[in-house]
Amino acid sequence: MAVKTYKPYTPSRRFMSNLSSKDITAKPSVRSLLVKLPVSAGRNNNGRITSRHKEGGAKKLYRIIDFKRNKFNIEGKIVSVEYDPYRNCRIALVSYKDGDKRYIIMPSGNKLGDTIISAESGLDIKSGFAMKLKNIPIGTIVHNIELHPGAGGSIARSAGASAQIMGREGKYIILRMPSGEMRYILEECMATIGVVGNEDFANISIGKAGRNRHLGVRPQTRGSAMNPVDHPHGGGEGKTGSSGHPVSPWGTPAKGFKTRRKKASDKLIISRKKK
Repeated sequence: MAVKTYKPYTPSRRFMSNLSSKDITAKPSVRSLLVKLPVSAGRNNNGRITSRHKEGGAKKLYRIIDFKRNKFNIEGKIVSVEYDPYRNCRIALVSYKDGDKRYIIMPSGNKLGDTIISAESGLDIKSGFAMKLKNIPIGTIVHNIELHPGAGGSIARSAGASAQIMGREGKYIILRMPSGEMRYILEECMATIGVVGNEDFANISIGKAGRNRHLGVRPQTRGSAMNPVDHPHGGGEGKTGSSGHPVSPWGTPAKGFKTRRKKASDKLIISRKKK
């Protein structure tokens, strides 16, 4: 997919880039697959801001995606490729032979009119097909992987993301995650063959602050520009250099400090991600 650049008729346009929308074939047409989600703008049920630098952003409707891929042994055809404001990859509207229509994440290499199918086993290794991990050959690239059987895909769903099946051990599959982490996943979990499409998303440049505001991102104030009561970096006469390690407003170190809590599932991690 091509990355578009613009003539610099304003300063912000000079560095702005965007993705070509030639791959998008239609606008949403199935009303039952569109939902209006409430916008919290980073506030909790008491109305207090718990996640800073967030706002409502542009109005948008959520597309209900079939992450479970549990419509087994019924062929479906990709009838449209659409934009999704809630994610950085394209989505595909699939029309099944029984008349049902569902959205799926658009895999790289698939196009309009392609046939896809889900089954527990016995399928060819083709992009967009979905099977249980125990029936997918070692070395296969997969995406939209379940962490728990039947829960729906939660791993490798963003643009250009994928994981690789590295081996088998008992009831577990050894998976190399997008981060490089090696991990055990239950073999009963579903996964989709191939890589998530729209790989060039990583190459675009926002270009100006206004585009981030549309995405729901508010400006961030430097800690060194605040008062001491508001931030550990604040205060001092004039501009001051850093004293000690950079920290968050609540004193948590900002660079290289591990904040991950211990979980029961940590025993399924073979090796952590590489720096």
